[in-house]
Amino acid sequence: MNVFQNIENYNPKSKCILTIGTFDGVHVGHQKIIKSLVELAQKRNLQATILTFFPHPRMVLQKESDIKLIDTLEEKKSVLAKLGVNNLIIHPFSKTFSRLSAVEFCRDILANQLQIDSLFIGYDHRFGKNREATAEDLISFGKTFHFDVTIIPAQDIESITVSSTKVRKAIAAGAFELVYDFLGRHFELTGTVTRGQGLGRTIDFPTANISVAESYKLIPPIGVYLVTVQNDNDSFNGMMNIGTRPTLNGEHQTLEVHLFDCDKDLYGQKLKISFLEKIRDEQKFESLDALKTQLKKDKEICKRSLIKKGLH
Repeated sequence: MNVFQNIENYNPKSKCILTIGTFDGVHVGHQKIIKSLVELAQKRNLQATILTFFPHPRMVLQKESDIKLIDTLEEKKSVLAKLGVNNLIIHPFSKTFSRLSAVEFCRDILANQLQIDSLFIGYDHRFGKNREATAEDLISFGKTFHFDVTIIPAQDIESITVSSTKVRKAIAAGAFELVYDFLGRHFELTGTVTRGQGLGRTIDFPTANISVAESYKLIPPIGVYLVTVQNDNDSFNGMMNIGTRPTLNGEHQTLEVHLFDCDKDLYGQKLKISFLEKIRDEQKFESLDALKTQLKKDKEICKRSLIKKGLH
């Protein structure tokens, strides 16, 4: 998959069929639309192309919302490439871009800059300054500026019962089996192992401290989770704690993962962590011994769950 940062860098070598959206999470509803795009592109001998935006429009137009995204850009790229998309254009969204009129968008962006053959868009899609134009207007603009418009019918859109908002709510509830159903894959986060205080090792539960570079990435709520972990060479099962470590009088939220059957030094490595299940909320224990006893119980619960899932 070719990736273009900014519309101006897009260099069409052949005509494309384009769809537009933020596609946060690339959930199963998005996947249905993108698979249809790819199939149509193959039938018409066109390039399946997606125009998406970063920052997310809500980050620019509704800064007070403090939206966190299900996927980082790298995670999104990975999922889209697997779906067979030929080109991904990531355009920096801005207030100036949001003020483009519908005519300017169709003429200057779609026709002149991207030189699209076809646009593939939902029946309820609105675009241009203040969302002034409808899908029907797009058909009219297409005739004027010489591109076809394929409208995804209402019944196809309305049959999609999942949304990025529903995915975020399921993550916030720790309902990771439901999240899997919504995404068609496990929710993931990627981070780098950093040096911690080494306290876990003193109670026989060494942990890798994880630093996530992207401040906009959605982090699951405080709690203990069953996870699988991958680096470049290996995969592990483990359990992750997200929280402030109240038993140790911690003040800042940390992400720590204890890997089962692993004694390697992973400092500095990137780990991809997949969330399978929430085990419990974080809690404060009266002593380190009480914490250790609970961690042993957590580990047993995790291992039983892995056996049930066929992942042990």
